[in-house]
Amino acid sequence: MSAGLCWAGTPLQAVLVDLDGTMVDTLGDFVVAIDLMLDDFSLPRVSRGFIERLIGKGGDHLTRAVLEEAVRLRDRQSGIGAGPARTHEAIAAMAPAALRSYRDHYHGVNGRHATVYPGVEQGLGRLHARGLKLACVTNKPTALAEPLLRAKGLDGFFTGVFGGDRFERLKPDPMPFLRTCETLGSEPGRTLVIGDSSNDAEAARAAGCPVVLVTYGYNHGKPVSAVDADACVDSIAELTAP
Repeated sequence: MSAGLCWAGTPLQAVLVDLDGTMVDTLGDFVVAIDLMLDDFSLPRVSRGFIERLIGKGGDHLTRAVLEEAVRLRDRQSGIGAGPARTHEAIAAMAPAALRSYRDHYHGVNGRHATVYPGVEQGLGRLHARGLKLACVTNKPTALAEPLLRAKGLDGFFTGVFGGDRFERLKPDPMPFLRTCETLGSEPGRTLVIGDSSNDAEAARAAGCPVVLVTYGYNHGKPVSAVDADACVDSIAELTAP
């Protein structure tokens, strides 16, 4: 076994890795599933960039925000608006069915329009070879995360996959990281978080974990360099570079 990895002079016990925007570029899957959902409701499609800014906060937040944008587009195109109160009521009424539609379509496209980012397999392989426990911690439901990792050949690196449905609260709440550390038997201060957004950084800070962000992820349309993190890297492979 290779020598363990240290962070700020402290030997690490485990690494928690985010999925969407960190290991796999899943934007294409989100866009296709959202487009199909909007088609089900005869609503205009929203931009790819709009969807990208919403990734990482869970399906309920995503579908509600998309519905609001699509209804605004529809009203702008038709020149007829129902008024803020009526619009809010209409969106609230549609939201549960829209979420079900989105989830059904996402299950059908999961991984088909997604690609693994450069350096991910190499970086995970090196971390695994150092004897560290690796876990995937994501807001994506476990039933989607596990087959996606299998399809992309990344599942073998992880001790466990902890989707958003495993916990009462999602990132940026620290609960997912704290509970995963408990399961792995690792101390938060010796457990490195690798993510792509403020969600990961805020949750890691609150949990007491060191955190590194990749520069190529989503981060809700904002520059990752502005996020409070211990470091930013262009590739996960950089963490174990010779």
